[in-house]
Amino acid sequence: MVLFGTIINGICIILGTLLGKLLHRIPENVKDTVLKAIGLAVTVLGLQMGLKSENFLIVIISLAVGAALGEWMNLDSKLNALGDWLERKIGTKGDTSISQGFITATLIFVIGAMAVIGALDSGIRGDHDVLLTKAIIDGFTSIILATTLGIGVMFSAVPVILYQGTIALFATQIHRFVPQELMDAFITEMTATGGIMIFAIGLNLVGITKIRVANLLPGIVVVGVIVSFLHLYQA
Repeated sequence: MVLFGTIINGICIILGTLLGKLLHRIPENVKDTVLKAIGLAVTVLGLQMGLKSENFLIVIISLAVGAALGEWMNLDSKLNALGDWLERKIGTKGDTSISQGFITATLIFVIGAMAVIGALDSGIRGDHDVLLTKAIIDGFTSIILATTLGIGVMFSAVPVILYQGTIALFATQIHRFVPQELMDAFITEMTATGGIMIFAIGLNLVGITKIRVANLLPGIVVVGVIVSFLHLYQA
């Protein structure tokens, strides 16, 4: 089944979140220190990803244009409004903002080479090994995130399934029409651009800044446009 790896990935995120919620009854001072420790680790992860760029000008332009588009669309406020609605519906009083958990987990789980490469392997060759490995990593990560960020982490399973599932379903067409060189360049620059976003999330978790990271998300689309244009120009 083409979507097997993707579905398992989503299930692992959900189960990991539920298990993490069982561990949330820890003293507030411990939770605060753990949250800041997670923030530091996420910051380092984002920095590592950001440094993978082969043309950092693409990253800068993508983030700048993406930020302008995100502010124009007011994505951060809309996601927070959705989080507030979910909190009212499921009654998570006193829980960390669902939006924060959702955005943090989504960026960590979606942005990166494993999601794209794994989904392509599932769709083209029926090989789910990469996505199954990612599912295990995401599952353990969701346990850690859920202990401090709450149930919002679980909702990241939805964009993960939609994103990886779409790539897997259209993998054959993508492989046929998108040159490997273009795909490799896109994955590299997307990972770097997403890494800067993850770096910003880490700073938010530590409490150093309050960056509206959701408003940077259109930058991922801008990366695809720029990389495609450069590929056509250089052809």
